[in-house]
Amino acid sequence: MSGTDDPQVDHYFTARPASAEQRRTLHVRLAGRDVEVETAGGVFSPDHVDLGTQVLLRTVPAPPPGGDLLDLGCGWGPVALTLALLSPDARVWAVDVNERALDLVRRNAARLGLGNVVATTPDEVPDDVRFAALWSNPPVRIGKPALRALLTHWLPRVAPGGEAWLVVGRNLGADPLQRWLTDEAGLPTTREASAKGFRVLRFRP
Repeated sequence: MSGTDDPQVDHYFTARPASAEQRRTLHVRLAGRDVEVETAGGVFSPDHVDLGTQVLLRTVPAPPPGGDLLDLGCGWGPVALTLALLSPDARVWAVDVNERALDLVRRNAARLGLGNVVATTPDEVPDDVRFAALWSNPPVRIGKPALRALLTHWLPRVAPGGEAWLVVGRNLGADPLQRWLTDEAGLPTTREASAKGFRVLRFRP
């Protein structure tokens, strides 16, 4: 991917963004509530809840009221915060490689009085945790091999009876990804919705 070797160029999947933080406050609507959150440069979609995430959040059913819930690739936290607001008795794992994003999730959870959010890197999630729900706008731009490896690592950790919901841009390979997950990875995935150029995919173990 062009620019990835340039130390002056950050991507939202950079572990330690070098760019200026440019912290800002946003007013957004999450889980039916108008809330104030903090974002910064060097994370995914710092100026708004991106369209793919909006499509995902409009499509998914209510999350389980308890258990372990996962936002994979959390960014500044719109999905994780939504899960935590809707399921205050659940433990919500907000997972990202971007340390600035994780700091923002922690700040935003504290700002909203949410004590049930665990913002952490992938390696810090205990291996024995199984998820009652996984919601993700996955980092497609890490490239096909890395994305496939990411999903084949995390989808099998959805507990029996649980579900994973993914939103992927149609022009970013949603349909081939769905076929690959179902036909080659042994992770049967169905298309549940299509809107605004995005597919919403569901995996059930």
